[in-house]
Amino acid sequence: MHALNRRPAALLTTLLLSVVAAGPAQGQSGPPDELPAAQIRALTRERVPEALSLYREFLSLPNVAGYPEDILRLVEWMEFAFAERGFLTRRIPMKGSPLLYAERPNPAAERTVLVYLQADGQPVDPKAWLQDDPFEPVLKERDRLGNWQEIPWNSLEDERNPDWRIFARSASDSKGPMTQFMTAIDALNEIGFVLPYSLKVIIDTEEELGSPHLPEAVEAHGELLAADMQLIFDTPLHASNEPTVTFGARGISMITLTVHGPRVPQHSGLYGNFVPNPVFHLAHILSSMKSPDGRVLIPGFYEGVAIDDAVGEQLAAVPDDEAAILRQMGVARADAVAPSLQESLQYPSLNVRGLASGWVGDEARTIIPATATAEIDIRLVKESDPDRLVRLVREHIEGLGYHVIDREPTDAERRQHARLVTFTSSFAYNAFRSDFDSPPGLMARAGLEHLYGEEPILIRTIGGSIPIAPFVDTLDVPAAIVPTVNIDNNQHSPNENLRLGNFVEGIAMIMAVLSRTPP
Repeated sequence: MHALNRRPAALLTTLLLSVVAAGPAQGQSGPPDELPAAQIRALTRERVPEALSLYREFLSLPNVAGYPEDILRLVEWMEFAFAERGFLTRRIPMKGSPLLYAERPNPAAERTVLVYLQADGQPVDPKAWLQDDPFEPVLKERDRLGNWQEIPWNSLEDERNPDWRIFARSASDSKGPMTQFMTAIDALNEIGFVLPYSLKVIIDTEEELGSPHLPEAVEAHGELLAADMQLIFDTPLHASNEPTVTFGARGISMITLTVHGPRVPQHSGLYGNFVPNPVFHLAHILSSMKSPDGRVLIPGFYEGVAIDDAVGEQLAAVPDDEAAILRQMGVARADAVAPSLQESLQYPSLNVRGLASGWVGDEARTIIPATATAEIDIRLVKESDPDRLVRLVREHIEGLGYHVIDREPTDAERRQHARLVTFTSSFAYNAFRSDFDSPPGLMARAGLEHLYGEEPILIRTIGGSIPIAPFVDTLDVPAAIVPTVNIDNNQHSPNENLRLGNFVEGIAMIMAVLSRTPP
C-alpha cells in the first residue's frame, strides 16, 4: 500500500495558516460558508480556460475498466492532480484496480465529509463513434439540420456557446464531474478558502464493472473512510436541466440466461420443423415475465414497496414533462408499472439489456442457432432483497417446464431434458436512500439554494445505480447526490458528450456546495 503522499502538505498548511491570520477570504463577509454567489460565479468564469485544458487532458487518458494497465496510468495521473491541489493521496489496493483515496484534513473542524467520484468508463466501439478516436475529445456544434459538426478548439477563445458540446468517452460519466470538482477546489484554493470540515475523497476505478471489490475494501478500511456524511458528484440533472439534489439510487443484479438447442447450428432447410430452435424458447420465457404494458408478471416481484401520501407528495413535486420525454425518445407510451415516471423508479425493474443468437444483417444465414442468450439486469430498490428477486426469476423459468442449471449442459442432460437453460447471476450492490433532511441533503440543498436563490429539485431515487450502499451500510453515513451534467449526454453509449454550459455551471454548483458548513 502506498503511504500518504506528503508533497502537498506545505500547500495545505499555508492555506490553513493564511485563513487563520487573515480572517475571511477575499470578498467574503460573515462566516466562512457564506461565499457570495456573485464571487462563486466570478471565480468560475476565471477558471473556465484552465478547466477546459484540464478536461481535455483528462479525457485523453483511456479508462475502460477492463484494461488494468490503462487504469493504473489513470491513477498515477490522478495522484499527481490531487497532490497539486493540496490533497494527501493513497492507493487502496483491491483484487482488481486500486481505489484512490485523497484527503484534506482540517484539525479545527467538527465534521468530516466523504466525497465519492468515479474515474473509469464504459467500453467503446470506435466504429459507432462520429469521430476518429473516442479518447480524443472534440468540440462540436449543431448545424441547421440538427447534426453535430466538429469545430476547432480555438473557437472557445472568441465565444463560449453554452450549447456547444465536448464529445469523448466519459465526458459526462464521469470525468466531467471529476474535472468540475478539481476546478472548484482550484478556485477555493486561489482565494485561500479553507473548507469548514475535513474532506475525504474516494475515487472508484471499477464502477463500470459493478464495483465488485468495493464492499470488501470499504469494510477493510472503515476507519480510514469514516465520515459524518457523504456527497456524490455524479449523474445527470433532472430533465429540465435545473439544479437537482438526489437522495437515492437503485442497486443492481445481473442474470445471464442461455437456452440450449443443437450442439452446433443446423441447416434450417434440412432440420426445420424437426430440431427445436432455442430462440423461440427464449422468446417464450422472456414474454412470460412481463405483460404487454411492461409490468413484471412474476408473483411477488414488487412486494414490499409502498407509496404513502408523504412519499407521493415528494414524487409529485418533481416537475417531469413526461410527454416531452417520450416524444424525445420516439416512444408513444410509457410502461404501466406506476402512474408516473418518479413513482415507477420506486419499484424494482426487470430489463433485457442484450440478446444474442445466430447472425443478422449481411451475415445472416439459414440456420437453427445452437443457443439463444439474454442478458438481464434487475434494478433494486431499498425494499428489495436481491437474492429473493433472482430466485423468483429462476423459479418462474422452472415453473415453465425448463430444466435450469448453472453451467454448460452434459451430454446426459441434453438427452434427458427437452427444455434446457443455463442460468447464472451476479450481484453488484444494493440500493441506497437517505432522507431529504439528512445532513448531506441539507448541505447540498443549502449550497444550491444560496447559488440560485431557490430550492433545487429534490428527487427521492434515480433509476440508475451508483455503488454507495457499501458506504451507507458499512460506515453508517447518509448520502446525497449533486448531479452536474446534462441528461441527454449519451453516457454508456457511442458519442457520449457534455454540454459546455453544464460543464461551466457544474463548477459553480460544486463550489457552492463545498463551501457550506455541514449541519
